Amino acid sequence: MTGVSRRVRAPLAALGAAAVGLALAALVEGASAGPTWLLLVGLTATAGALTALGAVAEGGRDGEGAAGLRPGGPQAYAPALVHSVRVVHRDTGRLLLDPEHPGGVCVVDLTVVPEGRRPFRVEVRHSGDARGLRGLERQGRAVVRYDPRQPWRVALPGRADPVPPEWLARAERLDPAAVRPAQGPPRGLPPGLGVLAAGVLVAAVVLLVVHVVG
Repeated sequence: MTGVSRRVRAPLAALGAAAVGLALAALVEGASAGPTWLLLVGLTATAGALTALGAVAEGGRDGEGAAGLRPGGPQAYAPALVHSVRVVHRDTGRLLLDPEHPGGVCVVDLTVVPEGRRPFRVEVRHSGDARGLRGLERQGRAVVRYDPRQPWRVALPGRADPVPPEWLARAERLDPAAVRPAQGPPRGLPPGLGVLAAGVLVAAVVLLVVHVVG
């Protein structure tokens, strides 16, 4: 599944970089010496491309929310302190009073204490049993899975993924007074930044070719 996903994403990223590059090239060329129509096309296309990239970045980092685990990526267990569990609407984020609402998803606010790293606080969305997850709030402890290479990717194990007893024991031994979390989860590069950088490179190459040939 991971290989298929990469084969799908790579052409889309290349296509996005080409579109951004051509839009930027049209904007620069139209603003410097090109016709007015080229400037207008460049402005419109660049605005559309930046809006799309902004939407991707916004969707990939929702406040202090955790990104999901990568299929087939590295994973490790970590104990966590649970601060609260609430049910929100999957699309709007609106708080729901009915835990059985068909459009609801659980949001668990917790502090992850990974081995060898500074603890960080994060909100994890989980589409599992809402009533079962509410038990975590009473216990105040949980065990999560996270990506050691990209630790902002955190998930709660499901029923089909039983947690090893030693990690449950570690979670029980957590001392809330001794855990000092960072402000939020470790961050990676914003989604869409690679496409934007590649687009700038494409624009530079296109402008160079145009001026050399012209």
